[in-house]
Amino acid sequence: MAVEFDNLVDDVMRGAPETIRVFLQFRMGCVGCPIACYHTVDDACREHGVDREAFVDALRSVGAKTIA
Repeated sequence: MAVEFDNLVDDVMRGAPETIRVFLQFRMGCVGCPIACYHTVDDACREHGVDREAFVDALRSVGAKTIA
């Protein structure tokens, strides 16, 4: 499955650890956050005021094409 807006943040980071640097580059405090297992990528973008299209494109560009 490709990285999508409805993936849980924690699943993305655990399934593709290379995405952690993307979260940090976008200044998103999701790494280590206890809410990450409940928030979707879309939720996190909304909470942090991040353009969701740009963010998901960046996640996909680091090789996180599939999340188990």
